[in-house]
Amino acid sequence: MQVHNFEKVWLGAALLLIVGFIATVSYGTVSAGVQMVDDSGGEIDPQAVQQGNTGTGFDDPGVVKQNDSHYVVYVVAQQFQFDPGTGDNPIRVPADTRVTFRVTSADVTHGFSIVETNINTMVIPGQVSEVTARFDDPGTYGLVCHEYCGAAHHEMGGSIEVVSQSEYTYNDTEVQN
Repeated sequence: MQVHNFEKVWLGAALLLIVGFIATVSYGTVSAGVQMVDDSGGEIDPQAVQQGNTGTGFDDPGVVKQNDSHYVVYVVAQQFQFDPGTGDNPIRVPADTRVTFRVTSADVTHGFSIVETNINTMVIPGQVSEVTARFDDPGTYGLVCHEYCGAAHHEMGGSIEVVSQSEYTYNDTEVQN
């Protein structure tokens, strides 16, 4: 059986694409730390989140200090804002610390993506999404919803301000918003 040269070229190109796709997926899962959303953050009642009576940090969302090098940020996503994070209420954390974001939705599915980082997760009502990051340098990072959540979805955004350790103040008696 004779195979034409053009068929050999197309067969080779197809095999190269397949190998390239497999290499890209392998790199993303091993080297870049891409992970699937799971239920490791736990579950929560969305109605209780709306009413503010969950008995968790979502009742008064904000930054909670775990120790000198670890902070937990409780964020509630709801149409069309992040609390805290939107408007005059940015999330403020110190640089050179580990920050765990615990995010839930009070109404519909939202997205939680921090611009210029690899933080990107879905926020589903009834689930707590948990992602951890380390911000080494001070600066302002954008916060966007990447899941269509309604008519004003395009306006749903916010910011995270990372400040130096010397500029950061934390009040131990209450959650910082």
